[in-house]
Amino acid sequence: MKAFFIDAPGETSLGLVDEPTPAADEVRLRVRTVGFCGTDLSTFQGKNPLVSYPRIPGHEIGASIEATGAAVPDRFQKGADVTVLPYTNCGECSACRQERPNCCRKNETLGVQRHGALAEVITVPWQKIVPASQRSLRELALVEPLTIGFHAVQRGEMAARDTVVVLGCGTIGLGVVAGAVRQGAEVIGVDLYDWKLDLARTIGAEHTVNTDSHSLSDRLRAITDGEGPAVIVEAIGQPETFRAAVDEVAFGGRVVYLGYVGEPVTYDPTPFVKKELDIRGSRNARRDDFRDVIDFLGEGSFPVDRMITRTVEMESAGRALKKWRDHPQNITKIQVAVQS
Repeated sequence: MKAFFIDAPGETSLGLVDEPTPAADEVRLRVRTVGFCGTDLSTFQGKNPLVSYPRIPGHEIGASIEATGAAVPDRFQKGADVTVLPYTNCGECSACRQERPNCCRKNETLGVQRHGALAEVITVPWQKIVPASQRSLRELALVEPLTIGFHAVQRGEMAARDTVVVLGCGTIGLGVVAGAVRQGAEVIGVDLYDWKLDLARTIGAEHTVNTDSHSLSDRLRAITDGEGPAVIVEAIGQPETFRAAVDEVAFGGRVVYLGYVGEPVTYDPTPFVKKELDIRGSRNARRDDFRDVIDFLGEGSFPVDRMITRTVEMESAGRALKKWRDHPQNITKIQVAVQS
């Protein structure tokens, strides 16, 4: 069967690999649609320290059940459309014992530490299958990135009383916007590009700030009557935005870090104590987040077509990654149509 490989930084190929046979507790999936995420772009750029090459990328999955192993429950029926929890968890570490498998110490994510879904067929344990036949394949391949944002909303304990700032309105940040709006929060989207901010407003952000043309600090003070926002979510991964989150959040506020920074970040620690801040990380997502996003997409308000910048065939996936690398300001989401 065909599979797409990132062979080395900046190099990709289509190859042939053996079709997998499901073990007793596994489901065989016919892969239909896979989304590229920022992690895949980092792998292509040679900036992902968790990846070894060659690597089959892909963990944003829309697929159909093709066969099941002998120990798979009967409710997983052939032909059903599904998405996948792409993370492993050991069940034994401190995170797993707290029922937080999304941040398992030994986590391996499809397409990162192990081969991913950009192949015609994959097998996964049935426990990682999330059925959602009522959603389109394009929606199914959007579920996982949106869950990252929804999980950050949960980590930030966002509620209707909160003013929430989202730094970065890419796919993950827009997932935060959608989740926070769903909780009744007043959301402020922040980005460098007006077209991304327009998407944030479409999803429900009440205010937006283009930091290429406006002072973030001045605009946030004006919007919040000088108090600062109750919650800031950093979804960019830059030292300056990590520091800005601490500087701009209100006294008694909460900061949620989603972005990965490729270098140490130096802070003045005074605001941590003076403001009595809650500073939290947010990693991956949980099964409940997947169900919440699937239900949310069923409401029909999310601009799926506008979120997906382009859809390409497997043969063009390498060229699509190169264009994303060279023109990141033009891309929100690329999806690969593996099979119709």
